This record gives sequence, structure tokens and C-alpha cells, in this order.
Amino acid sequence: MMIEKPWRNAIPLLAGGLLLASCSEDKPTKAEKIAAAAVPGAPAAGAADEAAKNAPPSNVSESNDLIEFVYSYPADAARIPELAKLLDGDRAAKREALIAAARRDKAAAEKGDYPYRGHTHRQTWQRVTDTRRFLSLSAEIETYTGGAHGMQTFDTLVWDRNRREQRKPLDLFRSSEAFDTAVREAFCAGIRRAKAAKGIVLDEAPDSSFAKCPPASAQTIWLGSSDGRYLDRMTIAIAPYEVGPYAEGSYRINVPVTGPVVKAVKDEFARDFLPIN
Repeated sequence: MMIEKPWRNAIPLLAGGLLLASCSEDKPTKAEKIAAAAVPGAPAAGAADEAAKNAPPSNVSESNDLIEFVYSYPADAARIPELAKLLDGDRAAKREALIAAARRDKAAAEKGDYPYRGHTHRQTWQRVTDTRRFLSLSAEIETYTGGAHGMQTFDTLVWDRNRREQRKPLDLFRSSEAFDTAVREAFCAGIRRAKAAKGIVLDEAPDSSFAKCPPASAQTIWLGSSDGRYLDRMTIAIAPYEVGPYAEGSYRINVPVTGPVVKAVKDEFARDFLPIN
């Protein structure tokens, strides 16, 4: 039995279409329009096929008075034994940590004579793209630990078939600084447009907590492909509190894979990227 929580749908997700919106000061370039055509991994034409590819062969769900735990990953990941083992280990660690925290808080609630609120962890891995060398996965995570509201975060994983190992997207670039320099202008402009699409005016006051555009490398990066051969699409997921108060929710900013972005890639992976002209 699933435990419904009032905050479950409280965090709005920004649909890919909203990223096309612009304000008078930051009109998207042609490359940005191409990049924003669809969020990597999101259903588009052939949505049924995409849904089938993301159907989780590994889907663990547990619900009781103490916790609610959900963790799944798609068939593409399950077909790679080393990756499946890695994800199973991550699932076990997340479940163990959830139970430990829940037991601690439940004991505190009983001692303090106040109601205990069940803890939750929901994590869904999906395929972003599958090229000859890389399987790129994205994860959306919902957690709740008894407070006023839950929290949404993201994760990312790139499986390198040549090396048979897990990587983070930033591992493919020369450095975090090189990556930030290559994407900063498009990333910051994308944030402004995304906020404008929500009717939010960017607070640029010097003492504002969210006045500055954060480093893109500090967010969650999802690498995608439009043709299943080259990495030529990128979405940067931003959790609540990163660029605005909780009420703003999360953002997904599509950033074009341009020539400067590809130049920031390590030589070993240069052939796996294709810039948008």
C-alpha cells in the first residue's frame, strides 16, 4: 500500500516546452532552439517505444508504517551486469540509510511524545541515451524525512562500455572550470528565460541569495544524443533552493552542445561528441 503525502506533487517540474519561452533581453540563439527541442530522454515521437525502453526490470517498492522506499532502473542498465550490480548496491545503501534515519526519528518521536511521520525515498533511473560507447542515465529523487515538505534532487550516471566503468558527465571534460566557461552564457540565459516563463523576475540585488548564476558544474548534468551515435544534447537539472526559493521548484535547462563545449572535452572522448552548428 502506497502512502500518499501532501507534498508529493508540490514541486513543479518545468516541461521542456517552457524552455523555449524567452524574454526580450535573452532571445534564444538558433543552437539553443535546437537544443531545447526536447529534453533528453523525454517522450516525444515514438513515446510508446521510449516508455518500453524505460520499463524498469528492477523495481523495488516497500511501504509500511516506518518507511516508503521505491527504487527502479531500466532494462538497458539491467543488461550490463557490472552496472546492475552497482545500482543494486546503491539501492541497498539508500534503503539501509533510510531505515536507520527513520528508526532514529521514530524513537525520538516516541520519547518526545509527538507523532512520527514516515520517511520516504523514491528514486527512478531512466535512460537518456544509448550510444555505441555510452549509456547515459538520469535519476529523479524524492525524499521526505518528517519536515514541512519533501525535497527533490537529481542524479546522473554515464556507463563507459570501452572502459567498463561508471563515469560522471564532468569526467568527460578537461575540468569543471573548462566546462563552466563553455556553457555559462547559454546556461545563465536559460535560467533567466525559465524564470520568465514562470512569471518570475530575476532578483539581481547585490545582497540577494539568488542574484548570481551558479556554476553549471555544481548542478546535475544529463548528456543526450539525437541520433544514438554522438553526444550532442545536454540538460542541466537544478534542484529547489539552488537558484530560487523552494516555492519556485526545480528547473531543467537545455544547453546547446556547441563548438566551445566540444573543445572543453578531453581528447579521449572528442570523437563521441558532435557540436550543433
